[in-house]
Amino acid sequence: MATIPLTRRGAEKLKDELQRLKSVERHAVIQAIAEARAQGDLSENAEYEAAKDKQGFIEGRILEIEAKLAAAQVIDPSNLQADGRVVFGATLDLEDQASGTQVTYQIVGDDEADLKLGLISISSPIARALIGKNEGDIAEVRAPGGVKSYEIIAVRYI
Repeated sequence: MATIPLTRRGAEKLKDELQRLKSVERHAVIQAIAEARAQGDLSENAEYEAAKDKQGFIEGRILEIEAKLAAAQVIDPSNLQADGRVVFGATLDLEDQASGTQVTYQIVGDDEADLKLGLISISSPIARALIGKNEGDIAEVRAPGGVKSYEIIAVRYI
């Protein structure tokens, strides 16, 4: 199985979700199934079916998270020494060449990505265009809206 890159924060987030699913959600759905069973005829019991569906989702998510954590390569961006090169975990200040607007992104694993928080997936088009570039370089990103050019203003490993 291929390794899955995660930042330390992303790995902790997955571990927290796994703990919550195992200790809270799993017990709650077992209780819901028991209550639905107590109502009698299971063949026409919508609560029972909903609880069983939720149980299947929870158990599937637990297996998925456990597999990801087992295959994870946890990277601490603060320990990186890439001399201004864009690598996984780096935080970047970029300037859109067309509009002059500046944005800040951190390149993270697929499960951690959240554009609203400035976290972009390593497999996104913009991250793929930026990886390997240095401060001062221009990266051209092929996006659905066309080609965009970004200048890399700063690269930080925080």
